[in-house]
Amino acid sequence: MRRLKLPEVFAAGLLAWQMVALASSPARTEEFSGNDLRDIRLGMAATELADTGYVDFSCAADTKRTLAGWKDWRDCPADASGTRAIRFGYDPSTSRDGTMVAGHPAILTLLIDDTGHIAGLQIETDPKARLYIRKKAFLLGLQAKSRYGAEGWACTDGQPGAGDQPVGGVYLKERCTKTVSGRSLVVERNLFRRPDQDMKSFVDETRISILRAKD
Repeated sequence: MRRLKLPEVFAAGLLAWQMVALASSPARTEEFSGNDLRDIRLGMAATELADTGYVDFSCAADTKRTLAGWKDWRDCPADASGTRAIRFGYDPSTSRDGTMVAGHPAILTLLIDDTGHIAGLQIETDPKARLYIRKKAFLLGLQAKSRYGAEGWACTDGQPGAGDQPVGGVYLKERCTKTVSGRSLVVERNLFRRPDQDMKSFVDETRISILRAKD
């Protein structure tokens, strides 16, 4: 029997993870009900946000500008639409493994509009996570797509940049969009190695944007 080389083993492992994630996808649903993250739901008032369970509040535009809690959201600068972006994490006392989303270390940003309501949520895999966890970061996108219904996504694949190389035989630059239950969703997944990166370094990430859909 031919022994698989390391890149082939890595590629086979990635394929297996994708098949498991897809197999666990629920049947098609036209509507989404429930929260978008923990007890956070798009459209809820900022005053409804829980006082406990979250820490490390800061303005996303300037993370050195720290906040005492959700109640200080107006201290962050507003963008052209009046939305303010607040970076936050999970309280270690209630989340032993830190700020994790579906098993992936994550960077979280909440968007609050000028009426004091949740206008959006951004979830990004943490590029500073340990390699053995970070190498699966692109799989978070599959989990997000499954949560909001596996059907109805419009996806495009980006072309490799000059000198970009696949990782373990896999090259991924995917952007998927969907509108469901008043939410405009964007899920971006990347897995590739830039020409200036060594064998232990590569781009492996998921970015999820959940915004209030325009009427």
